[in-house]
Amino acid sequence: MPTADRTNDGTAAAPRLRRDLNSGTLMDLPPGTRGWRPTFAEQLDMVKADGYIAVQSWSDAETVLAAGLRASGMGRVMQPDEADGIARAHKLLGLDATTLHVGNSFETDAEIDALVGAVLEASACHGHPLYIETHRGTITQDLRRTLDLVERWPDVRFNADLSHWYTGHELPYGGEFLSRVARLQPVFDRVRFMHARIGNVGAIQTGLDDPGPYVEHHRVMWRSCFEGFLRGARAGDYLSFNPELLPMRIGDGPDALWIHYAQPRPDLADDEFGGEPSDRYADAQRLWEIACECFSEAKQRLDGDTADA
Repeated sequence: MPTADRTNDGTAAAPRLRRDLNSGTLMDLPPGTRGWRPTFAEQLDMVKADGYIAVQSWSDAETVLAAGLRASGMGRVMQPDEADGIARAHKLLGLDATTLHVGNSFETDAEIDALVGAVLEASACHGHPLYIETHRGTITQDLRRTLDLVERWPDVRFNADLSHWYTGHELPYGGEFLSRVARLQPVFDRVRFMHARIGNVGAIQTGLDDPGPYVEHHRVMWRSCFEGFLRGARAGDYLSFNPELLPMRIGDGPDALWIHYAQPRPDLADDEFGGEPSDRYADAQRLWEIACECFSEAKQRLDGDTADA
């Protein structure tokens, strides 16, 4: 039984990026940002009016669907028997796809194989795309082990959250960015979903106007992912592109979870962004514009290769 390779909307439209949004981008936005609204429901109305097609969330899919948007899901698989339940439940909810944090990075190769095999089996059994995320603290944390995973499981498909690798592995180290990225092509060829965020070598999520080559480096990786998606893509296929720009903390008070994605700036604590370095919702628009440019460039490169063949 084949696994779900790409998401497809059943239309005759050319393969494309779909403009989606991870709900984390809306989380705890300071009131001065363009995306702040008093309630999540009002934020969803804004998102729809701004041209987004779908919203991805951990547990708000029914609210998203009720707002007239498409929805995709997220999950965590720590044991092989958990994958089937996630695929079944998310299929019944009407979600388009689900991205997964798999394992906690301490697994042996045999344990990784059991987890990946279960994810692929669940995806095939329920006809629901399950995409393993490139994420710190999971089975994809290490580059070499992820490439080895692809060799053993060539049908695996990924959600690319590439700032985890760019920052966590310091991909530009030693001036070796391009050579390192070339070695990751087997992963990029299998990307079917994207969490869009741009980091530098010291911070996993940065503003888009700081000095340095990090934005261009992410463009290189995104183009490679889009080329991988476009090879073999058919009418109706789409790649869900989701800016996932997270706050510096989730919640307030002693139970607040400090994740430090939006790096806090104490000197700006009283400004309109509440100490966050930029307007995350506005940055999501800019990431979409960058992605559209990269997707167009990827198509042009593939068209050029076809013409030269």
